Amino acid sequence: MATVLLVRHGRTTANASGLLAGRADGVSLDGIGRDQAALTGGRLAAVPLVGVVSSPLERCRQTAQFILDRQLSSPPAPVDPELTECDYGQWQGRLLSELATEPLWPTVQSQPSAVTFPGGESMAAMQARAVAAIRRRDAAFESEHGPGAVWVAVSHGDVIKSILADALGTHLDLFQRINVGPASVSIVHYGASRPTVFATNTDAGDLSWLAASTPSGDAAVGGGAGHAAPRPS
Repeated sequence: MATVLLVRHGRTTANASGLLAGRADGVSLDGIGRDQAALTGGRLAAVPLVGVVSSPLERCRQTAQFILDRQLSSPPAPVDPELTECDYGQWQGRLLSELATEPLWPTVQSQPSAVTFPGGESMAAMQARAVAAIRRRDAAFESEHGPGAVWVAVSHGDVIKSILADALGTHLDLFQRINVGPASVSIVHYGASRPTVFATNTDAGDLSWLAASTPSGDAAVGGGAGHAAPRPS
């Protein structure tokens, strides 16, 4: 199958003020977030992407554009509503410091599979629709471009964490152990027998090896030789 680079949007005005933005309109990247997204676009410039799929929310579309601006070609850039933020319902727009006093907060931390946000979405439903969308898009890109295809999905922290938990074979109740920072890159290859997670939550490092390799579906016994070191510029 193809390889997907899961990119979280850069820092936003809501992130900076401690608000849970959810699906609210008008939440855009702040200055630091734009710098983060530009850095990620630069990291991915050496990788010829076959597509950049984004959540419909503004902060993700902005981040996707920074990535597209550094590509030599013009890969398709569809918006996928299944990659949108979790519907936090009545929690949306509130301070995280206030939400931490809610009776539901400990369950969000320790048993998210049991959580349905008041007036919103369950975390299990969020994971199910996001994983299905990623796997569907991945299969389509592989069918069109071959097993060496690399594409990007720009989405949100909890959404990406849930996708990574699925790829790692980790129960959703443990997904809070995964961290996904603003504009970070995580790498998943969906092989024929199982997914392989090559990286999580990276915000630096050479990614040019993705342009010249097709990951094997088999795990290297003993760990393998790894990727070639980047050539000095």
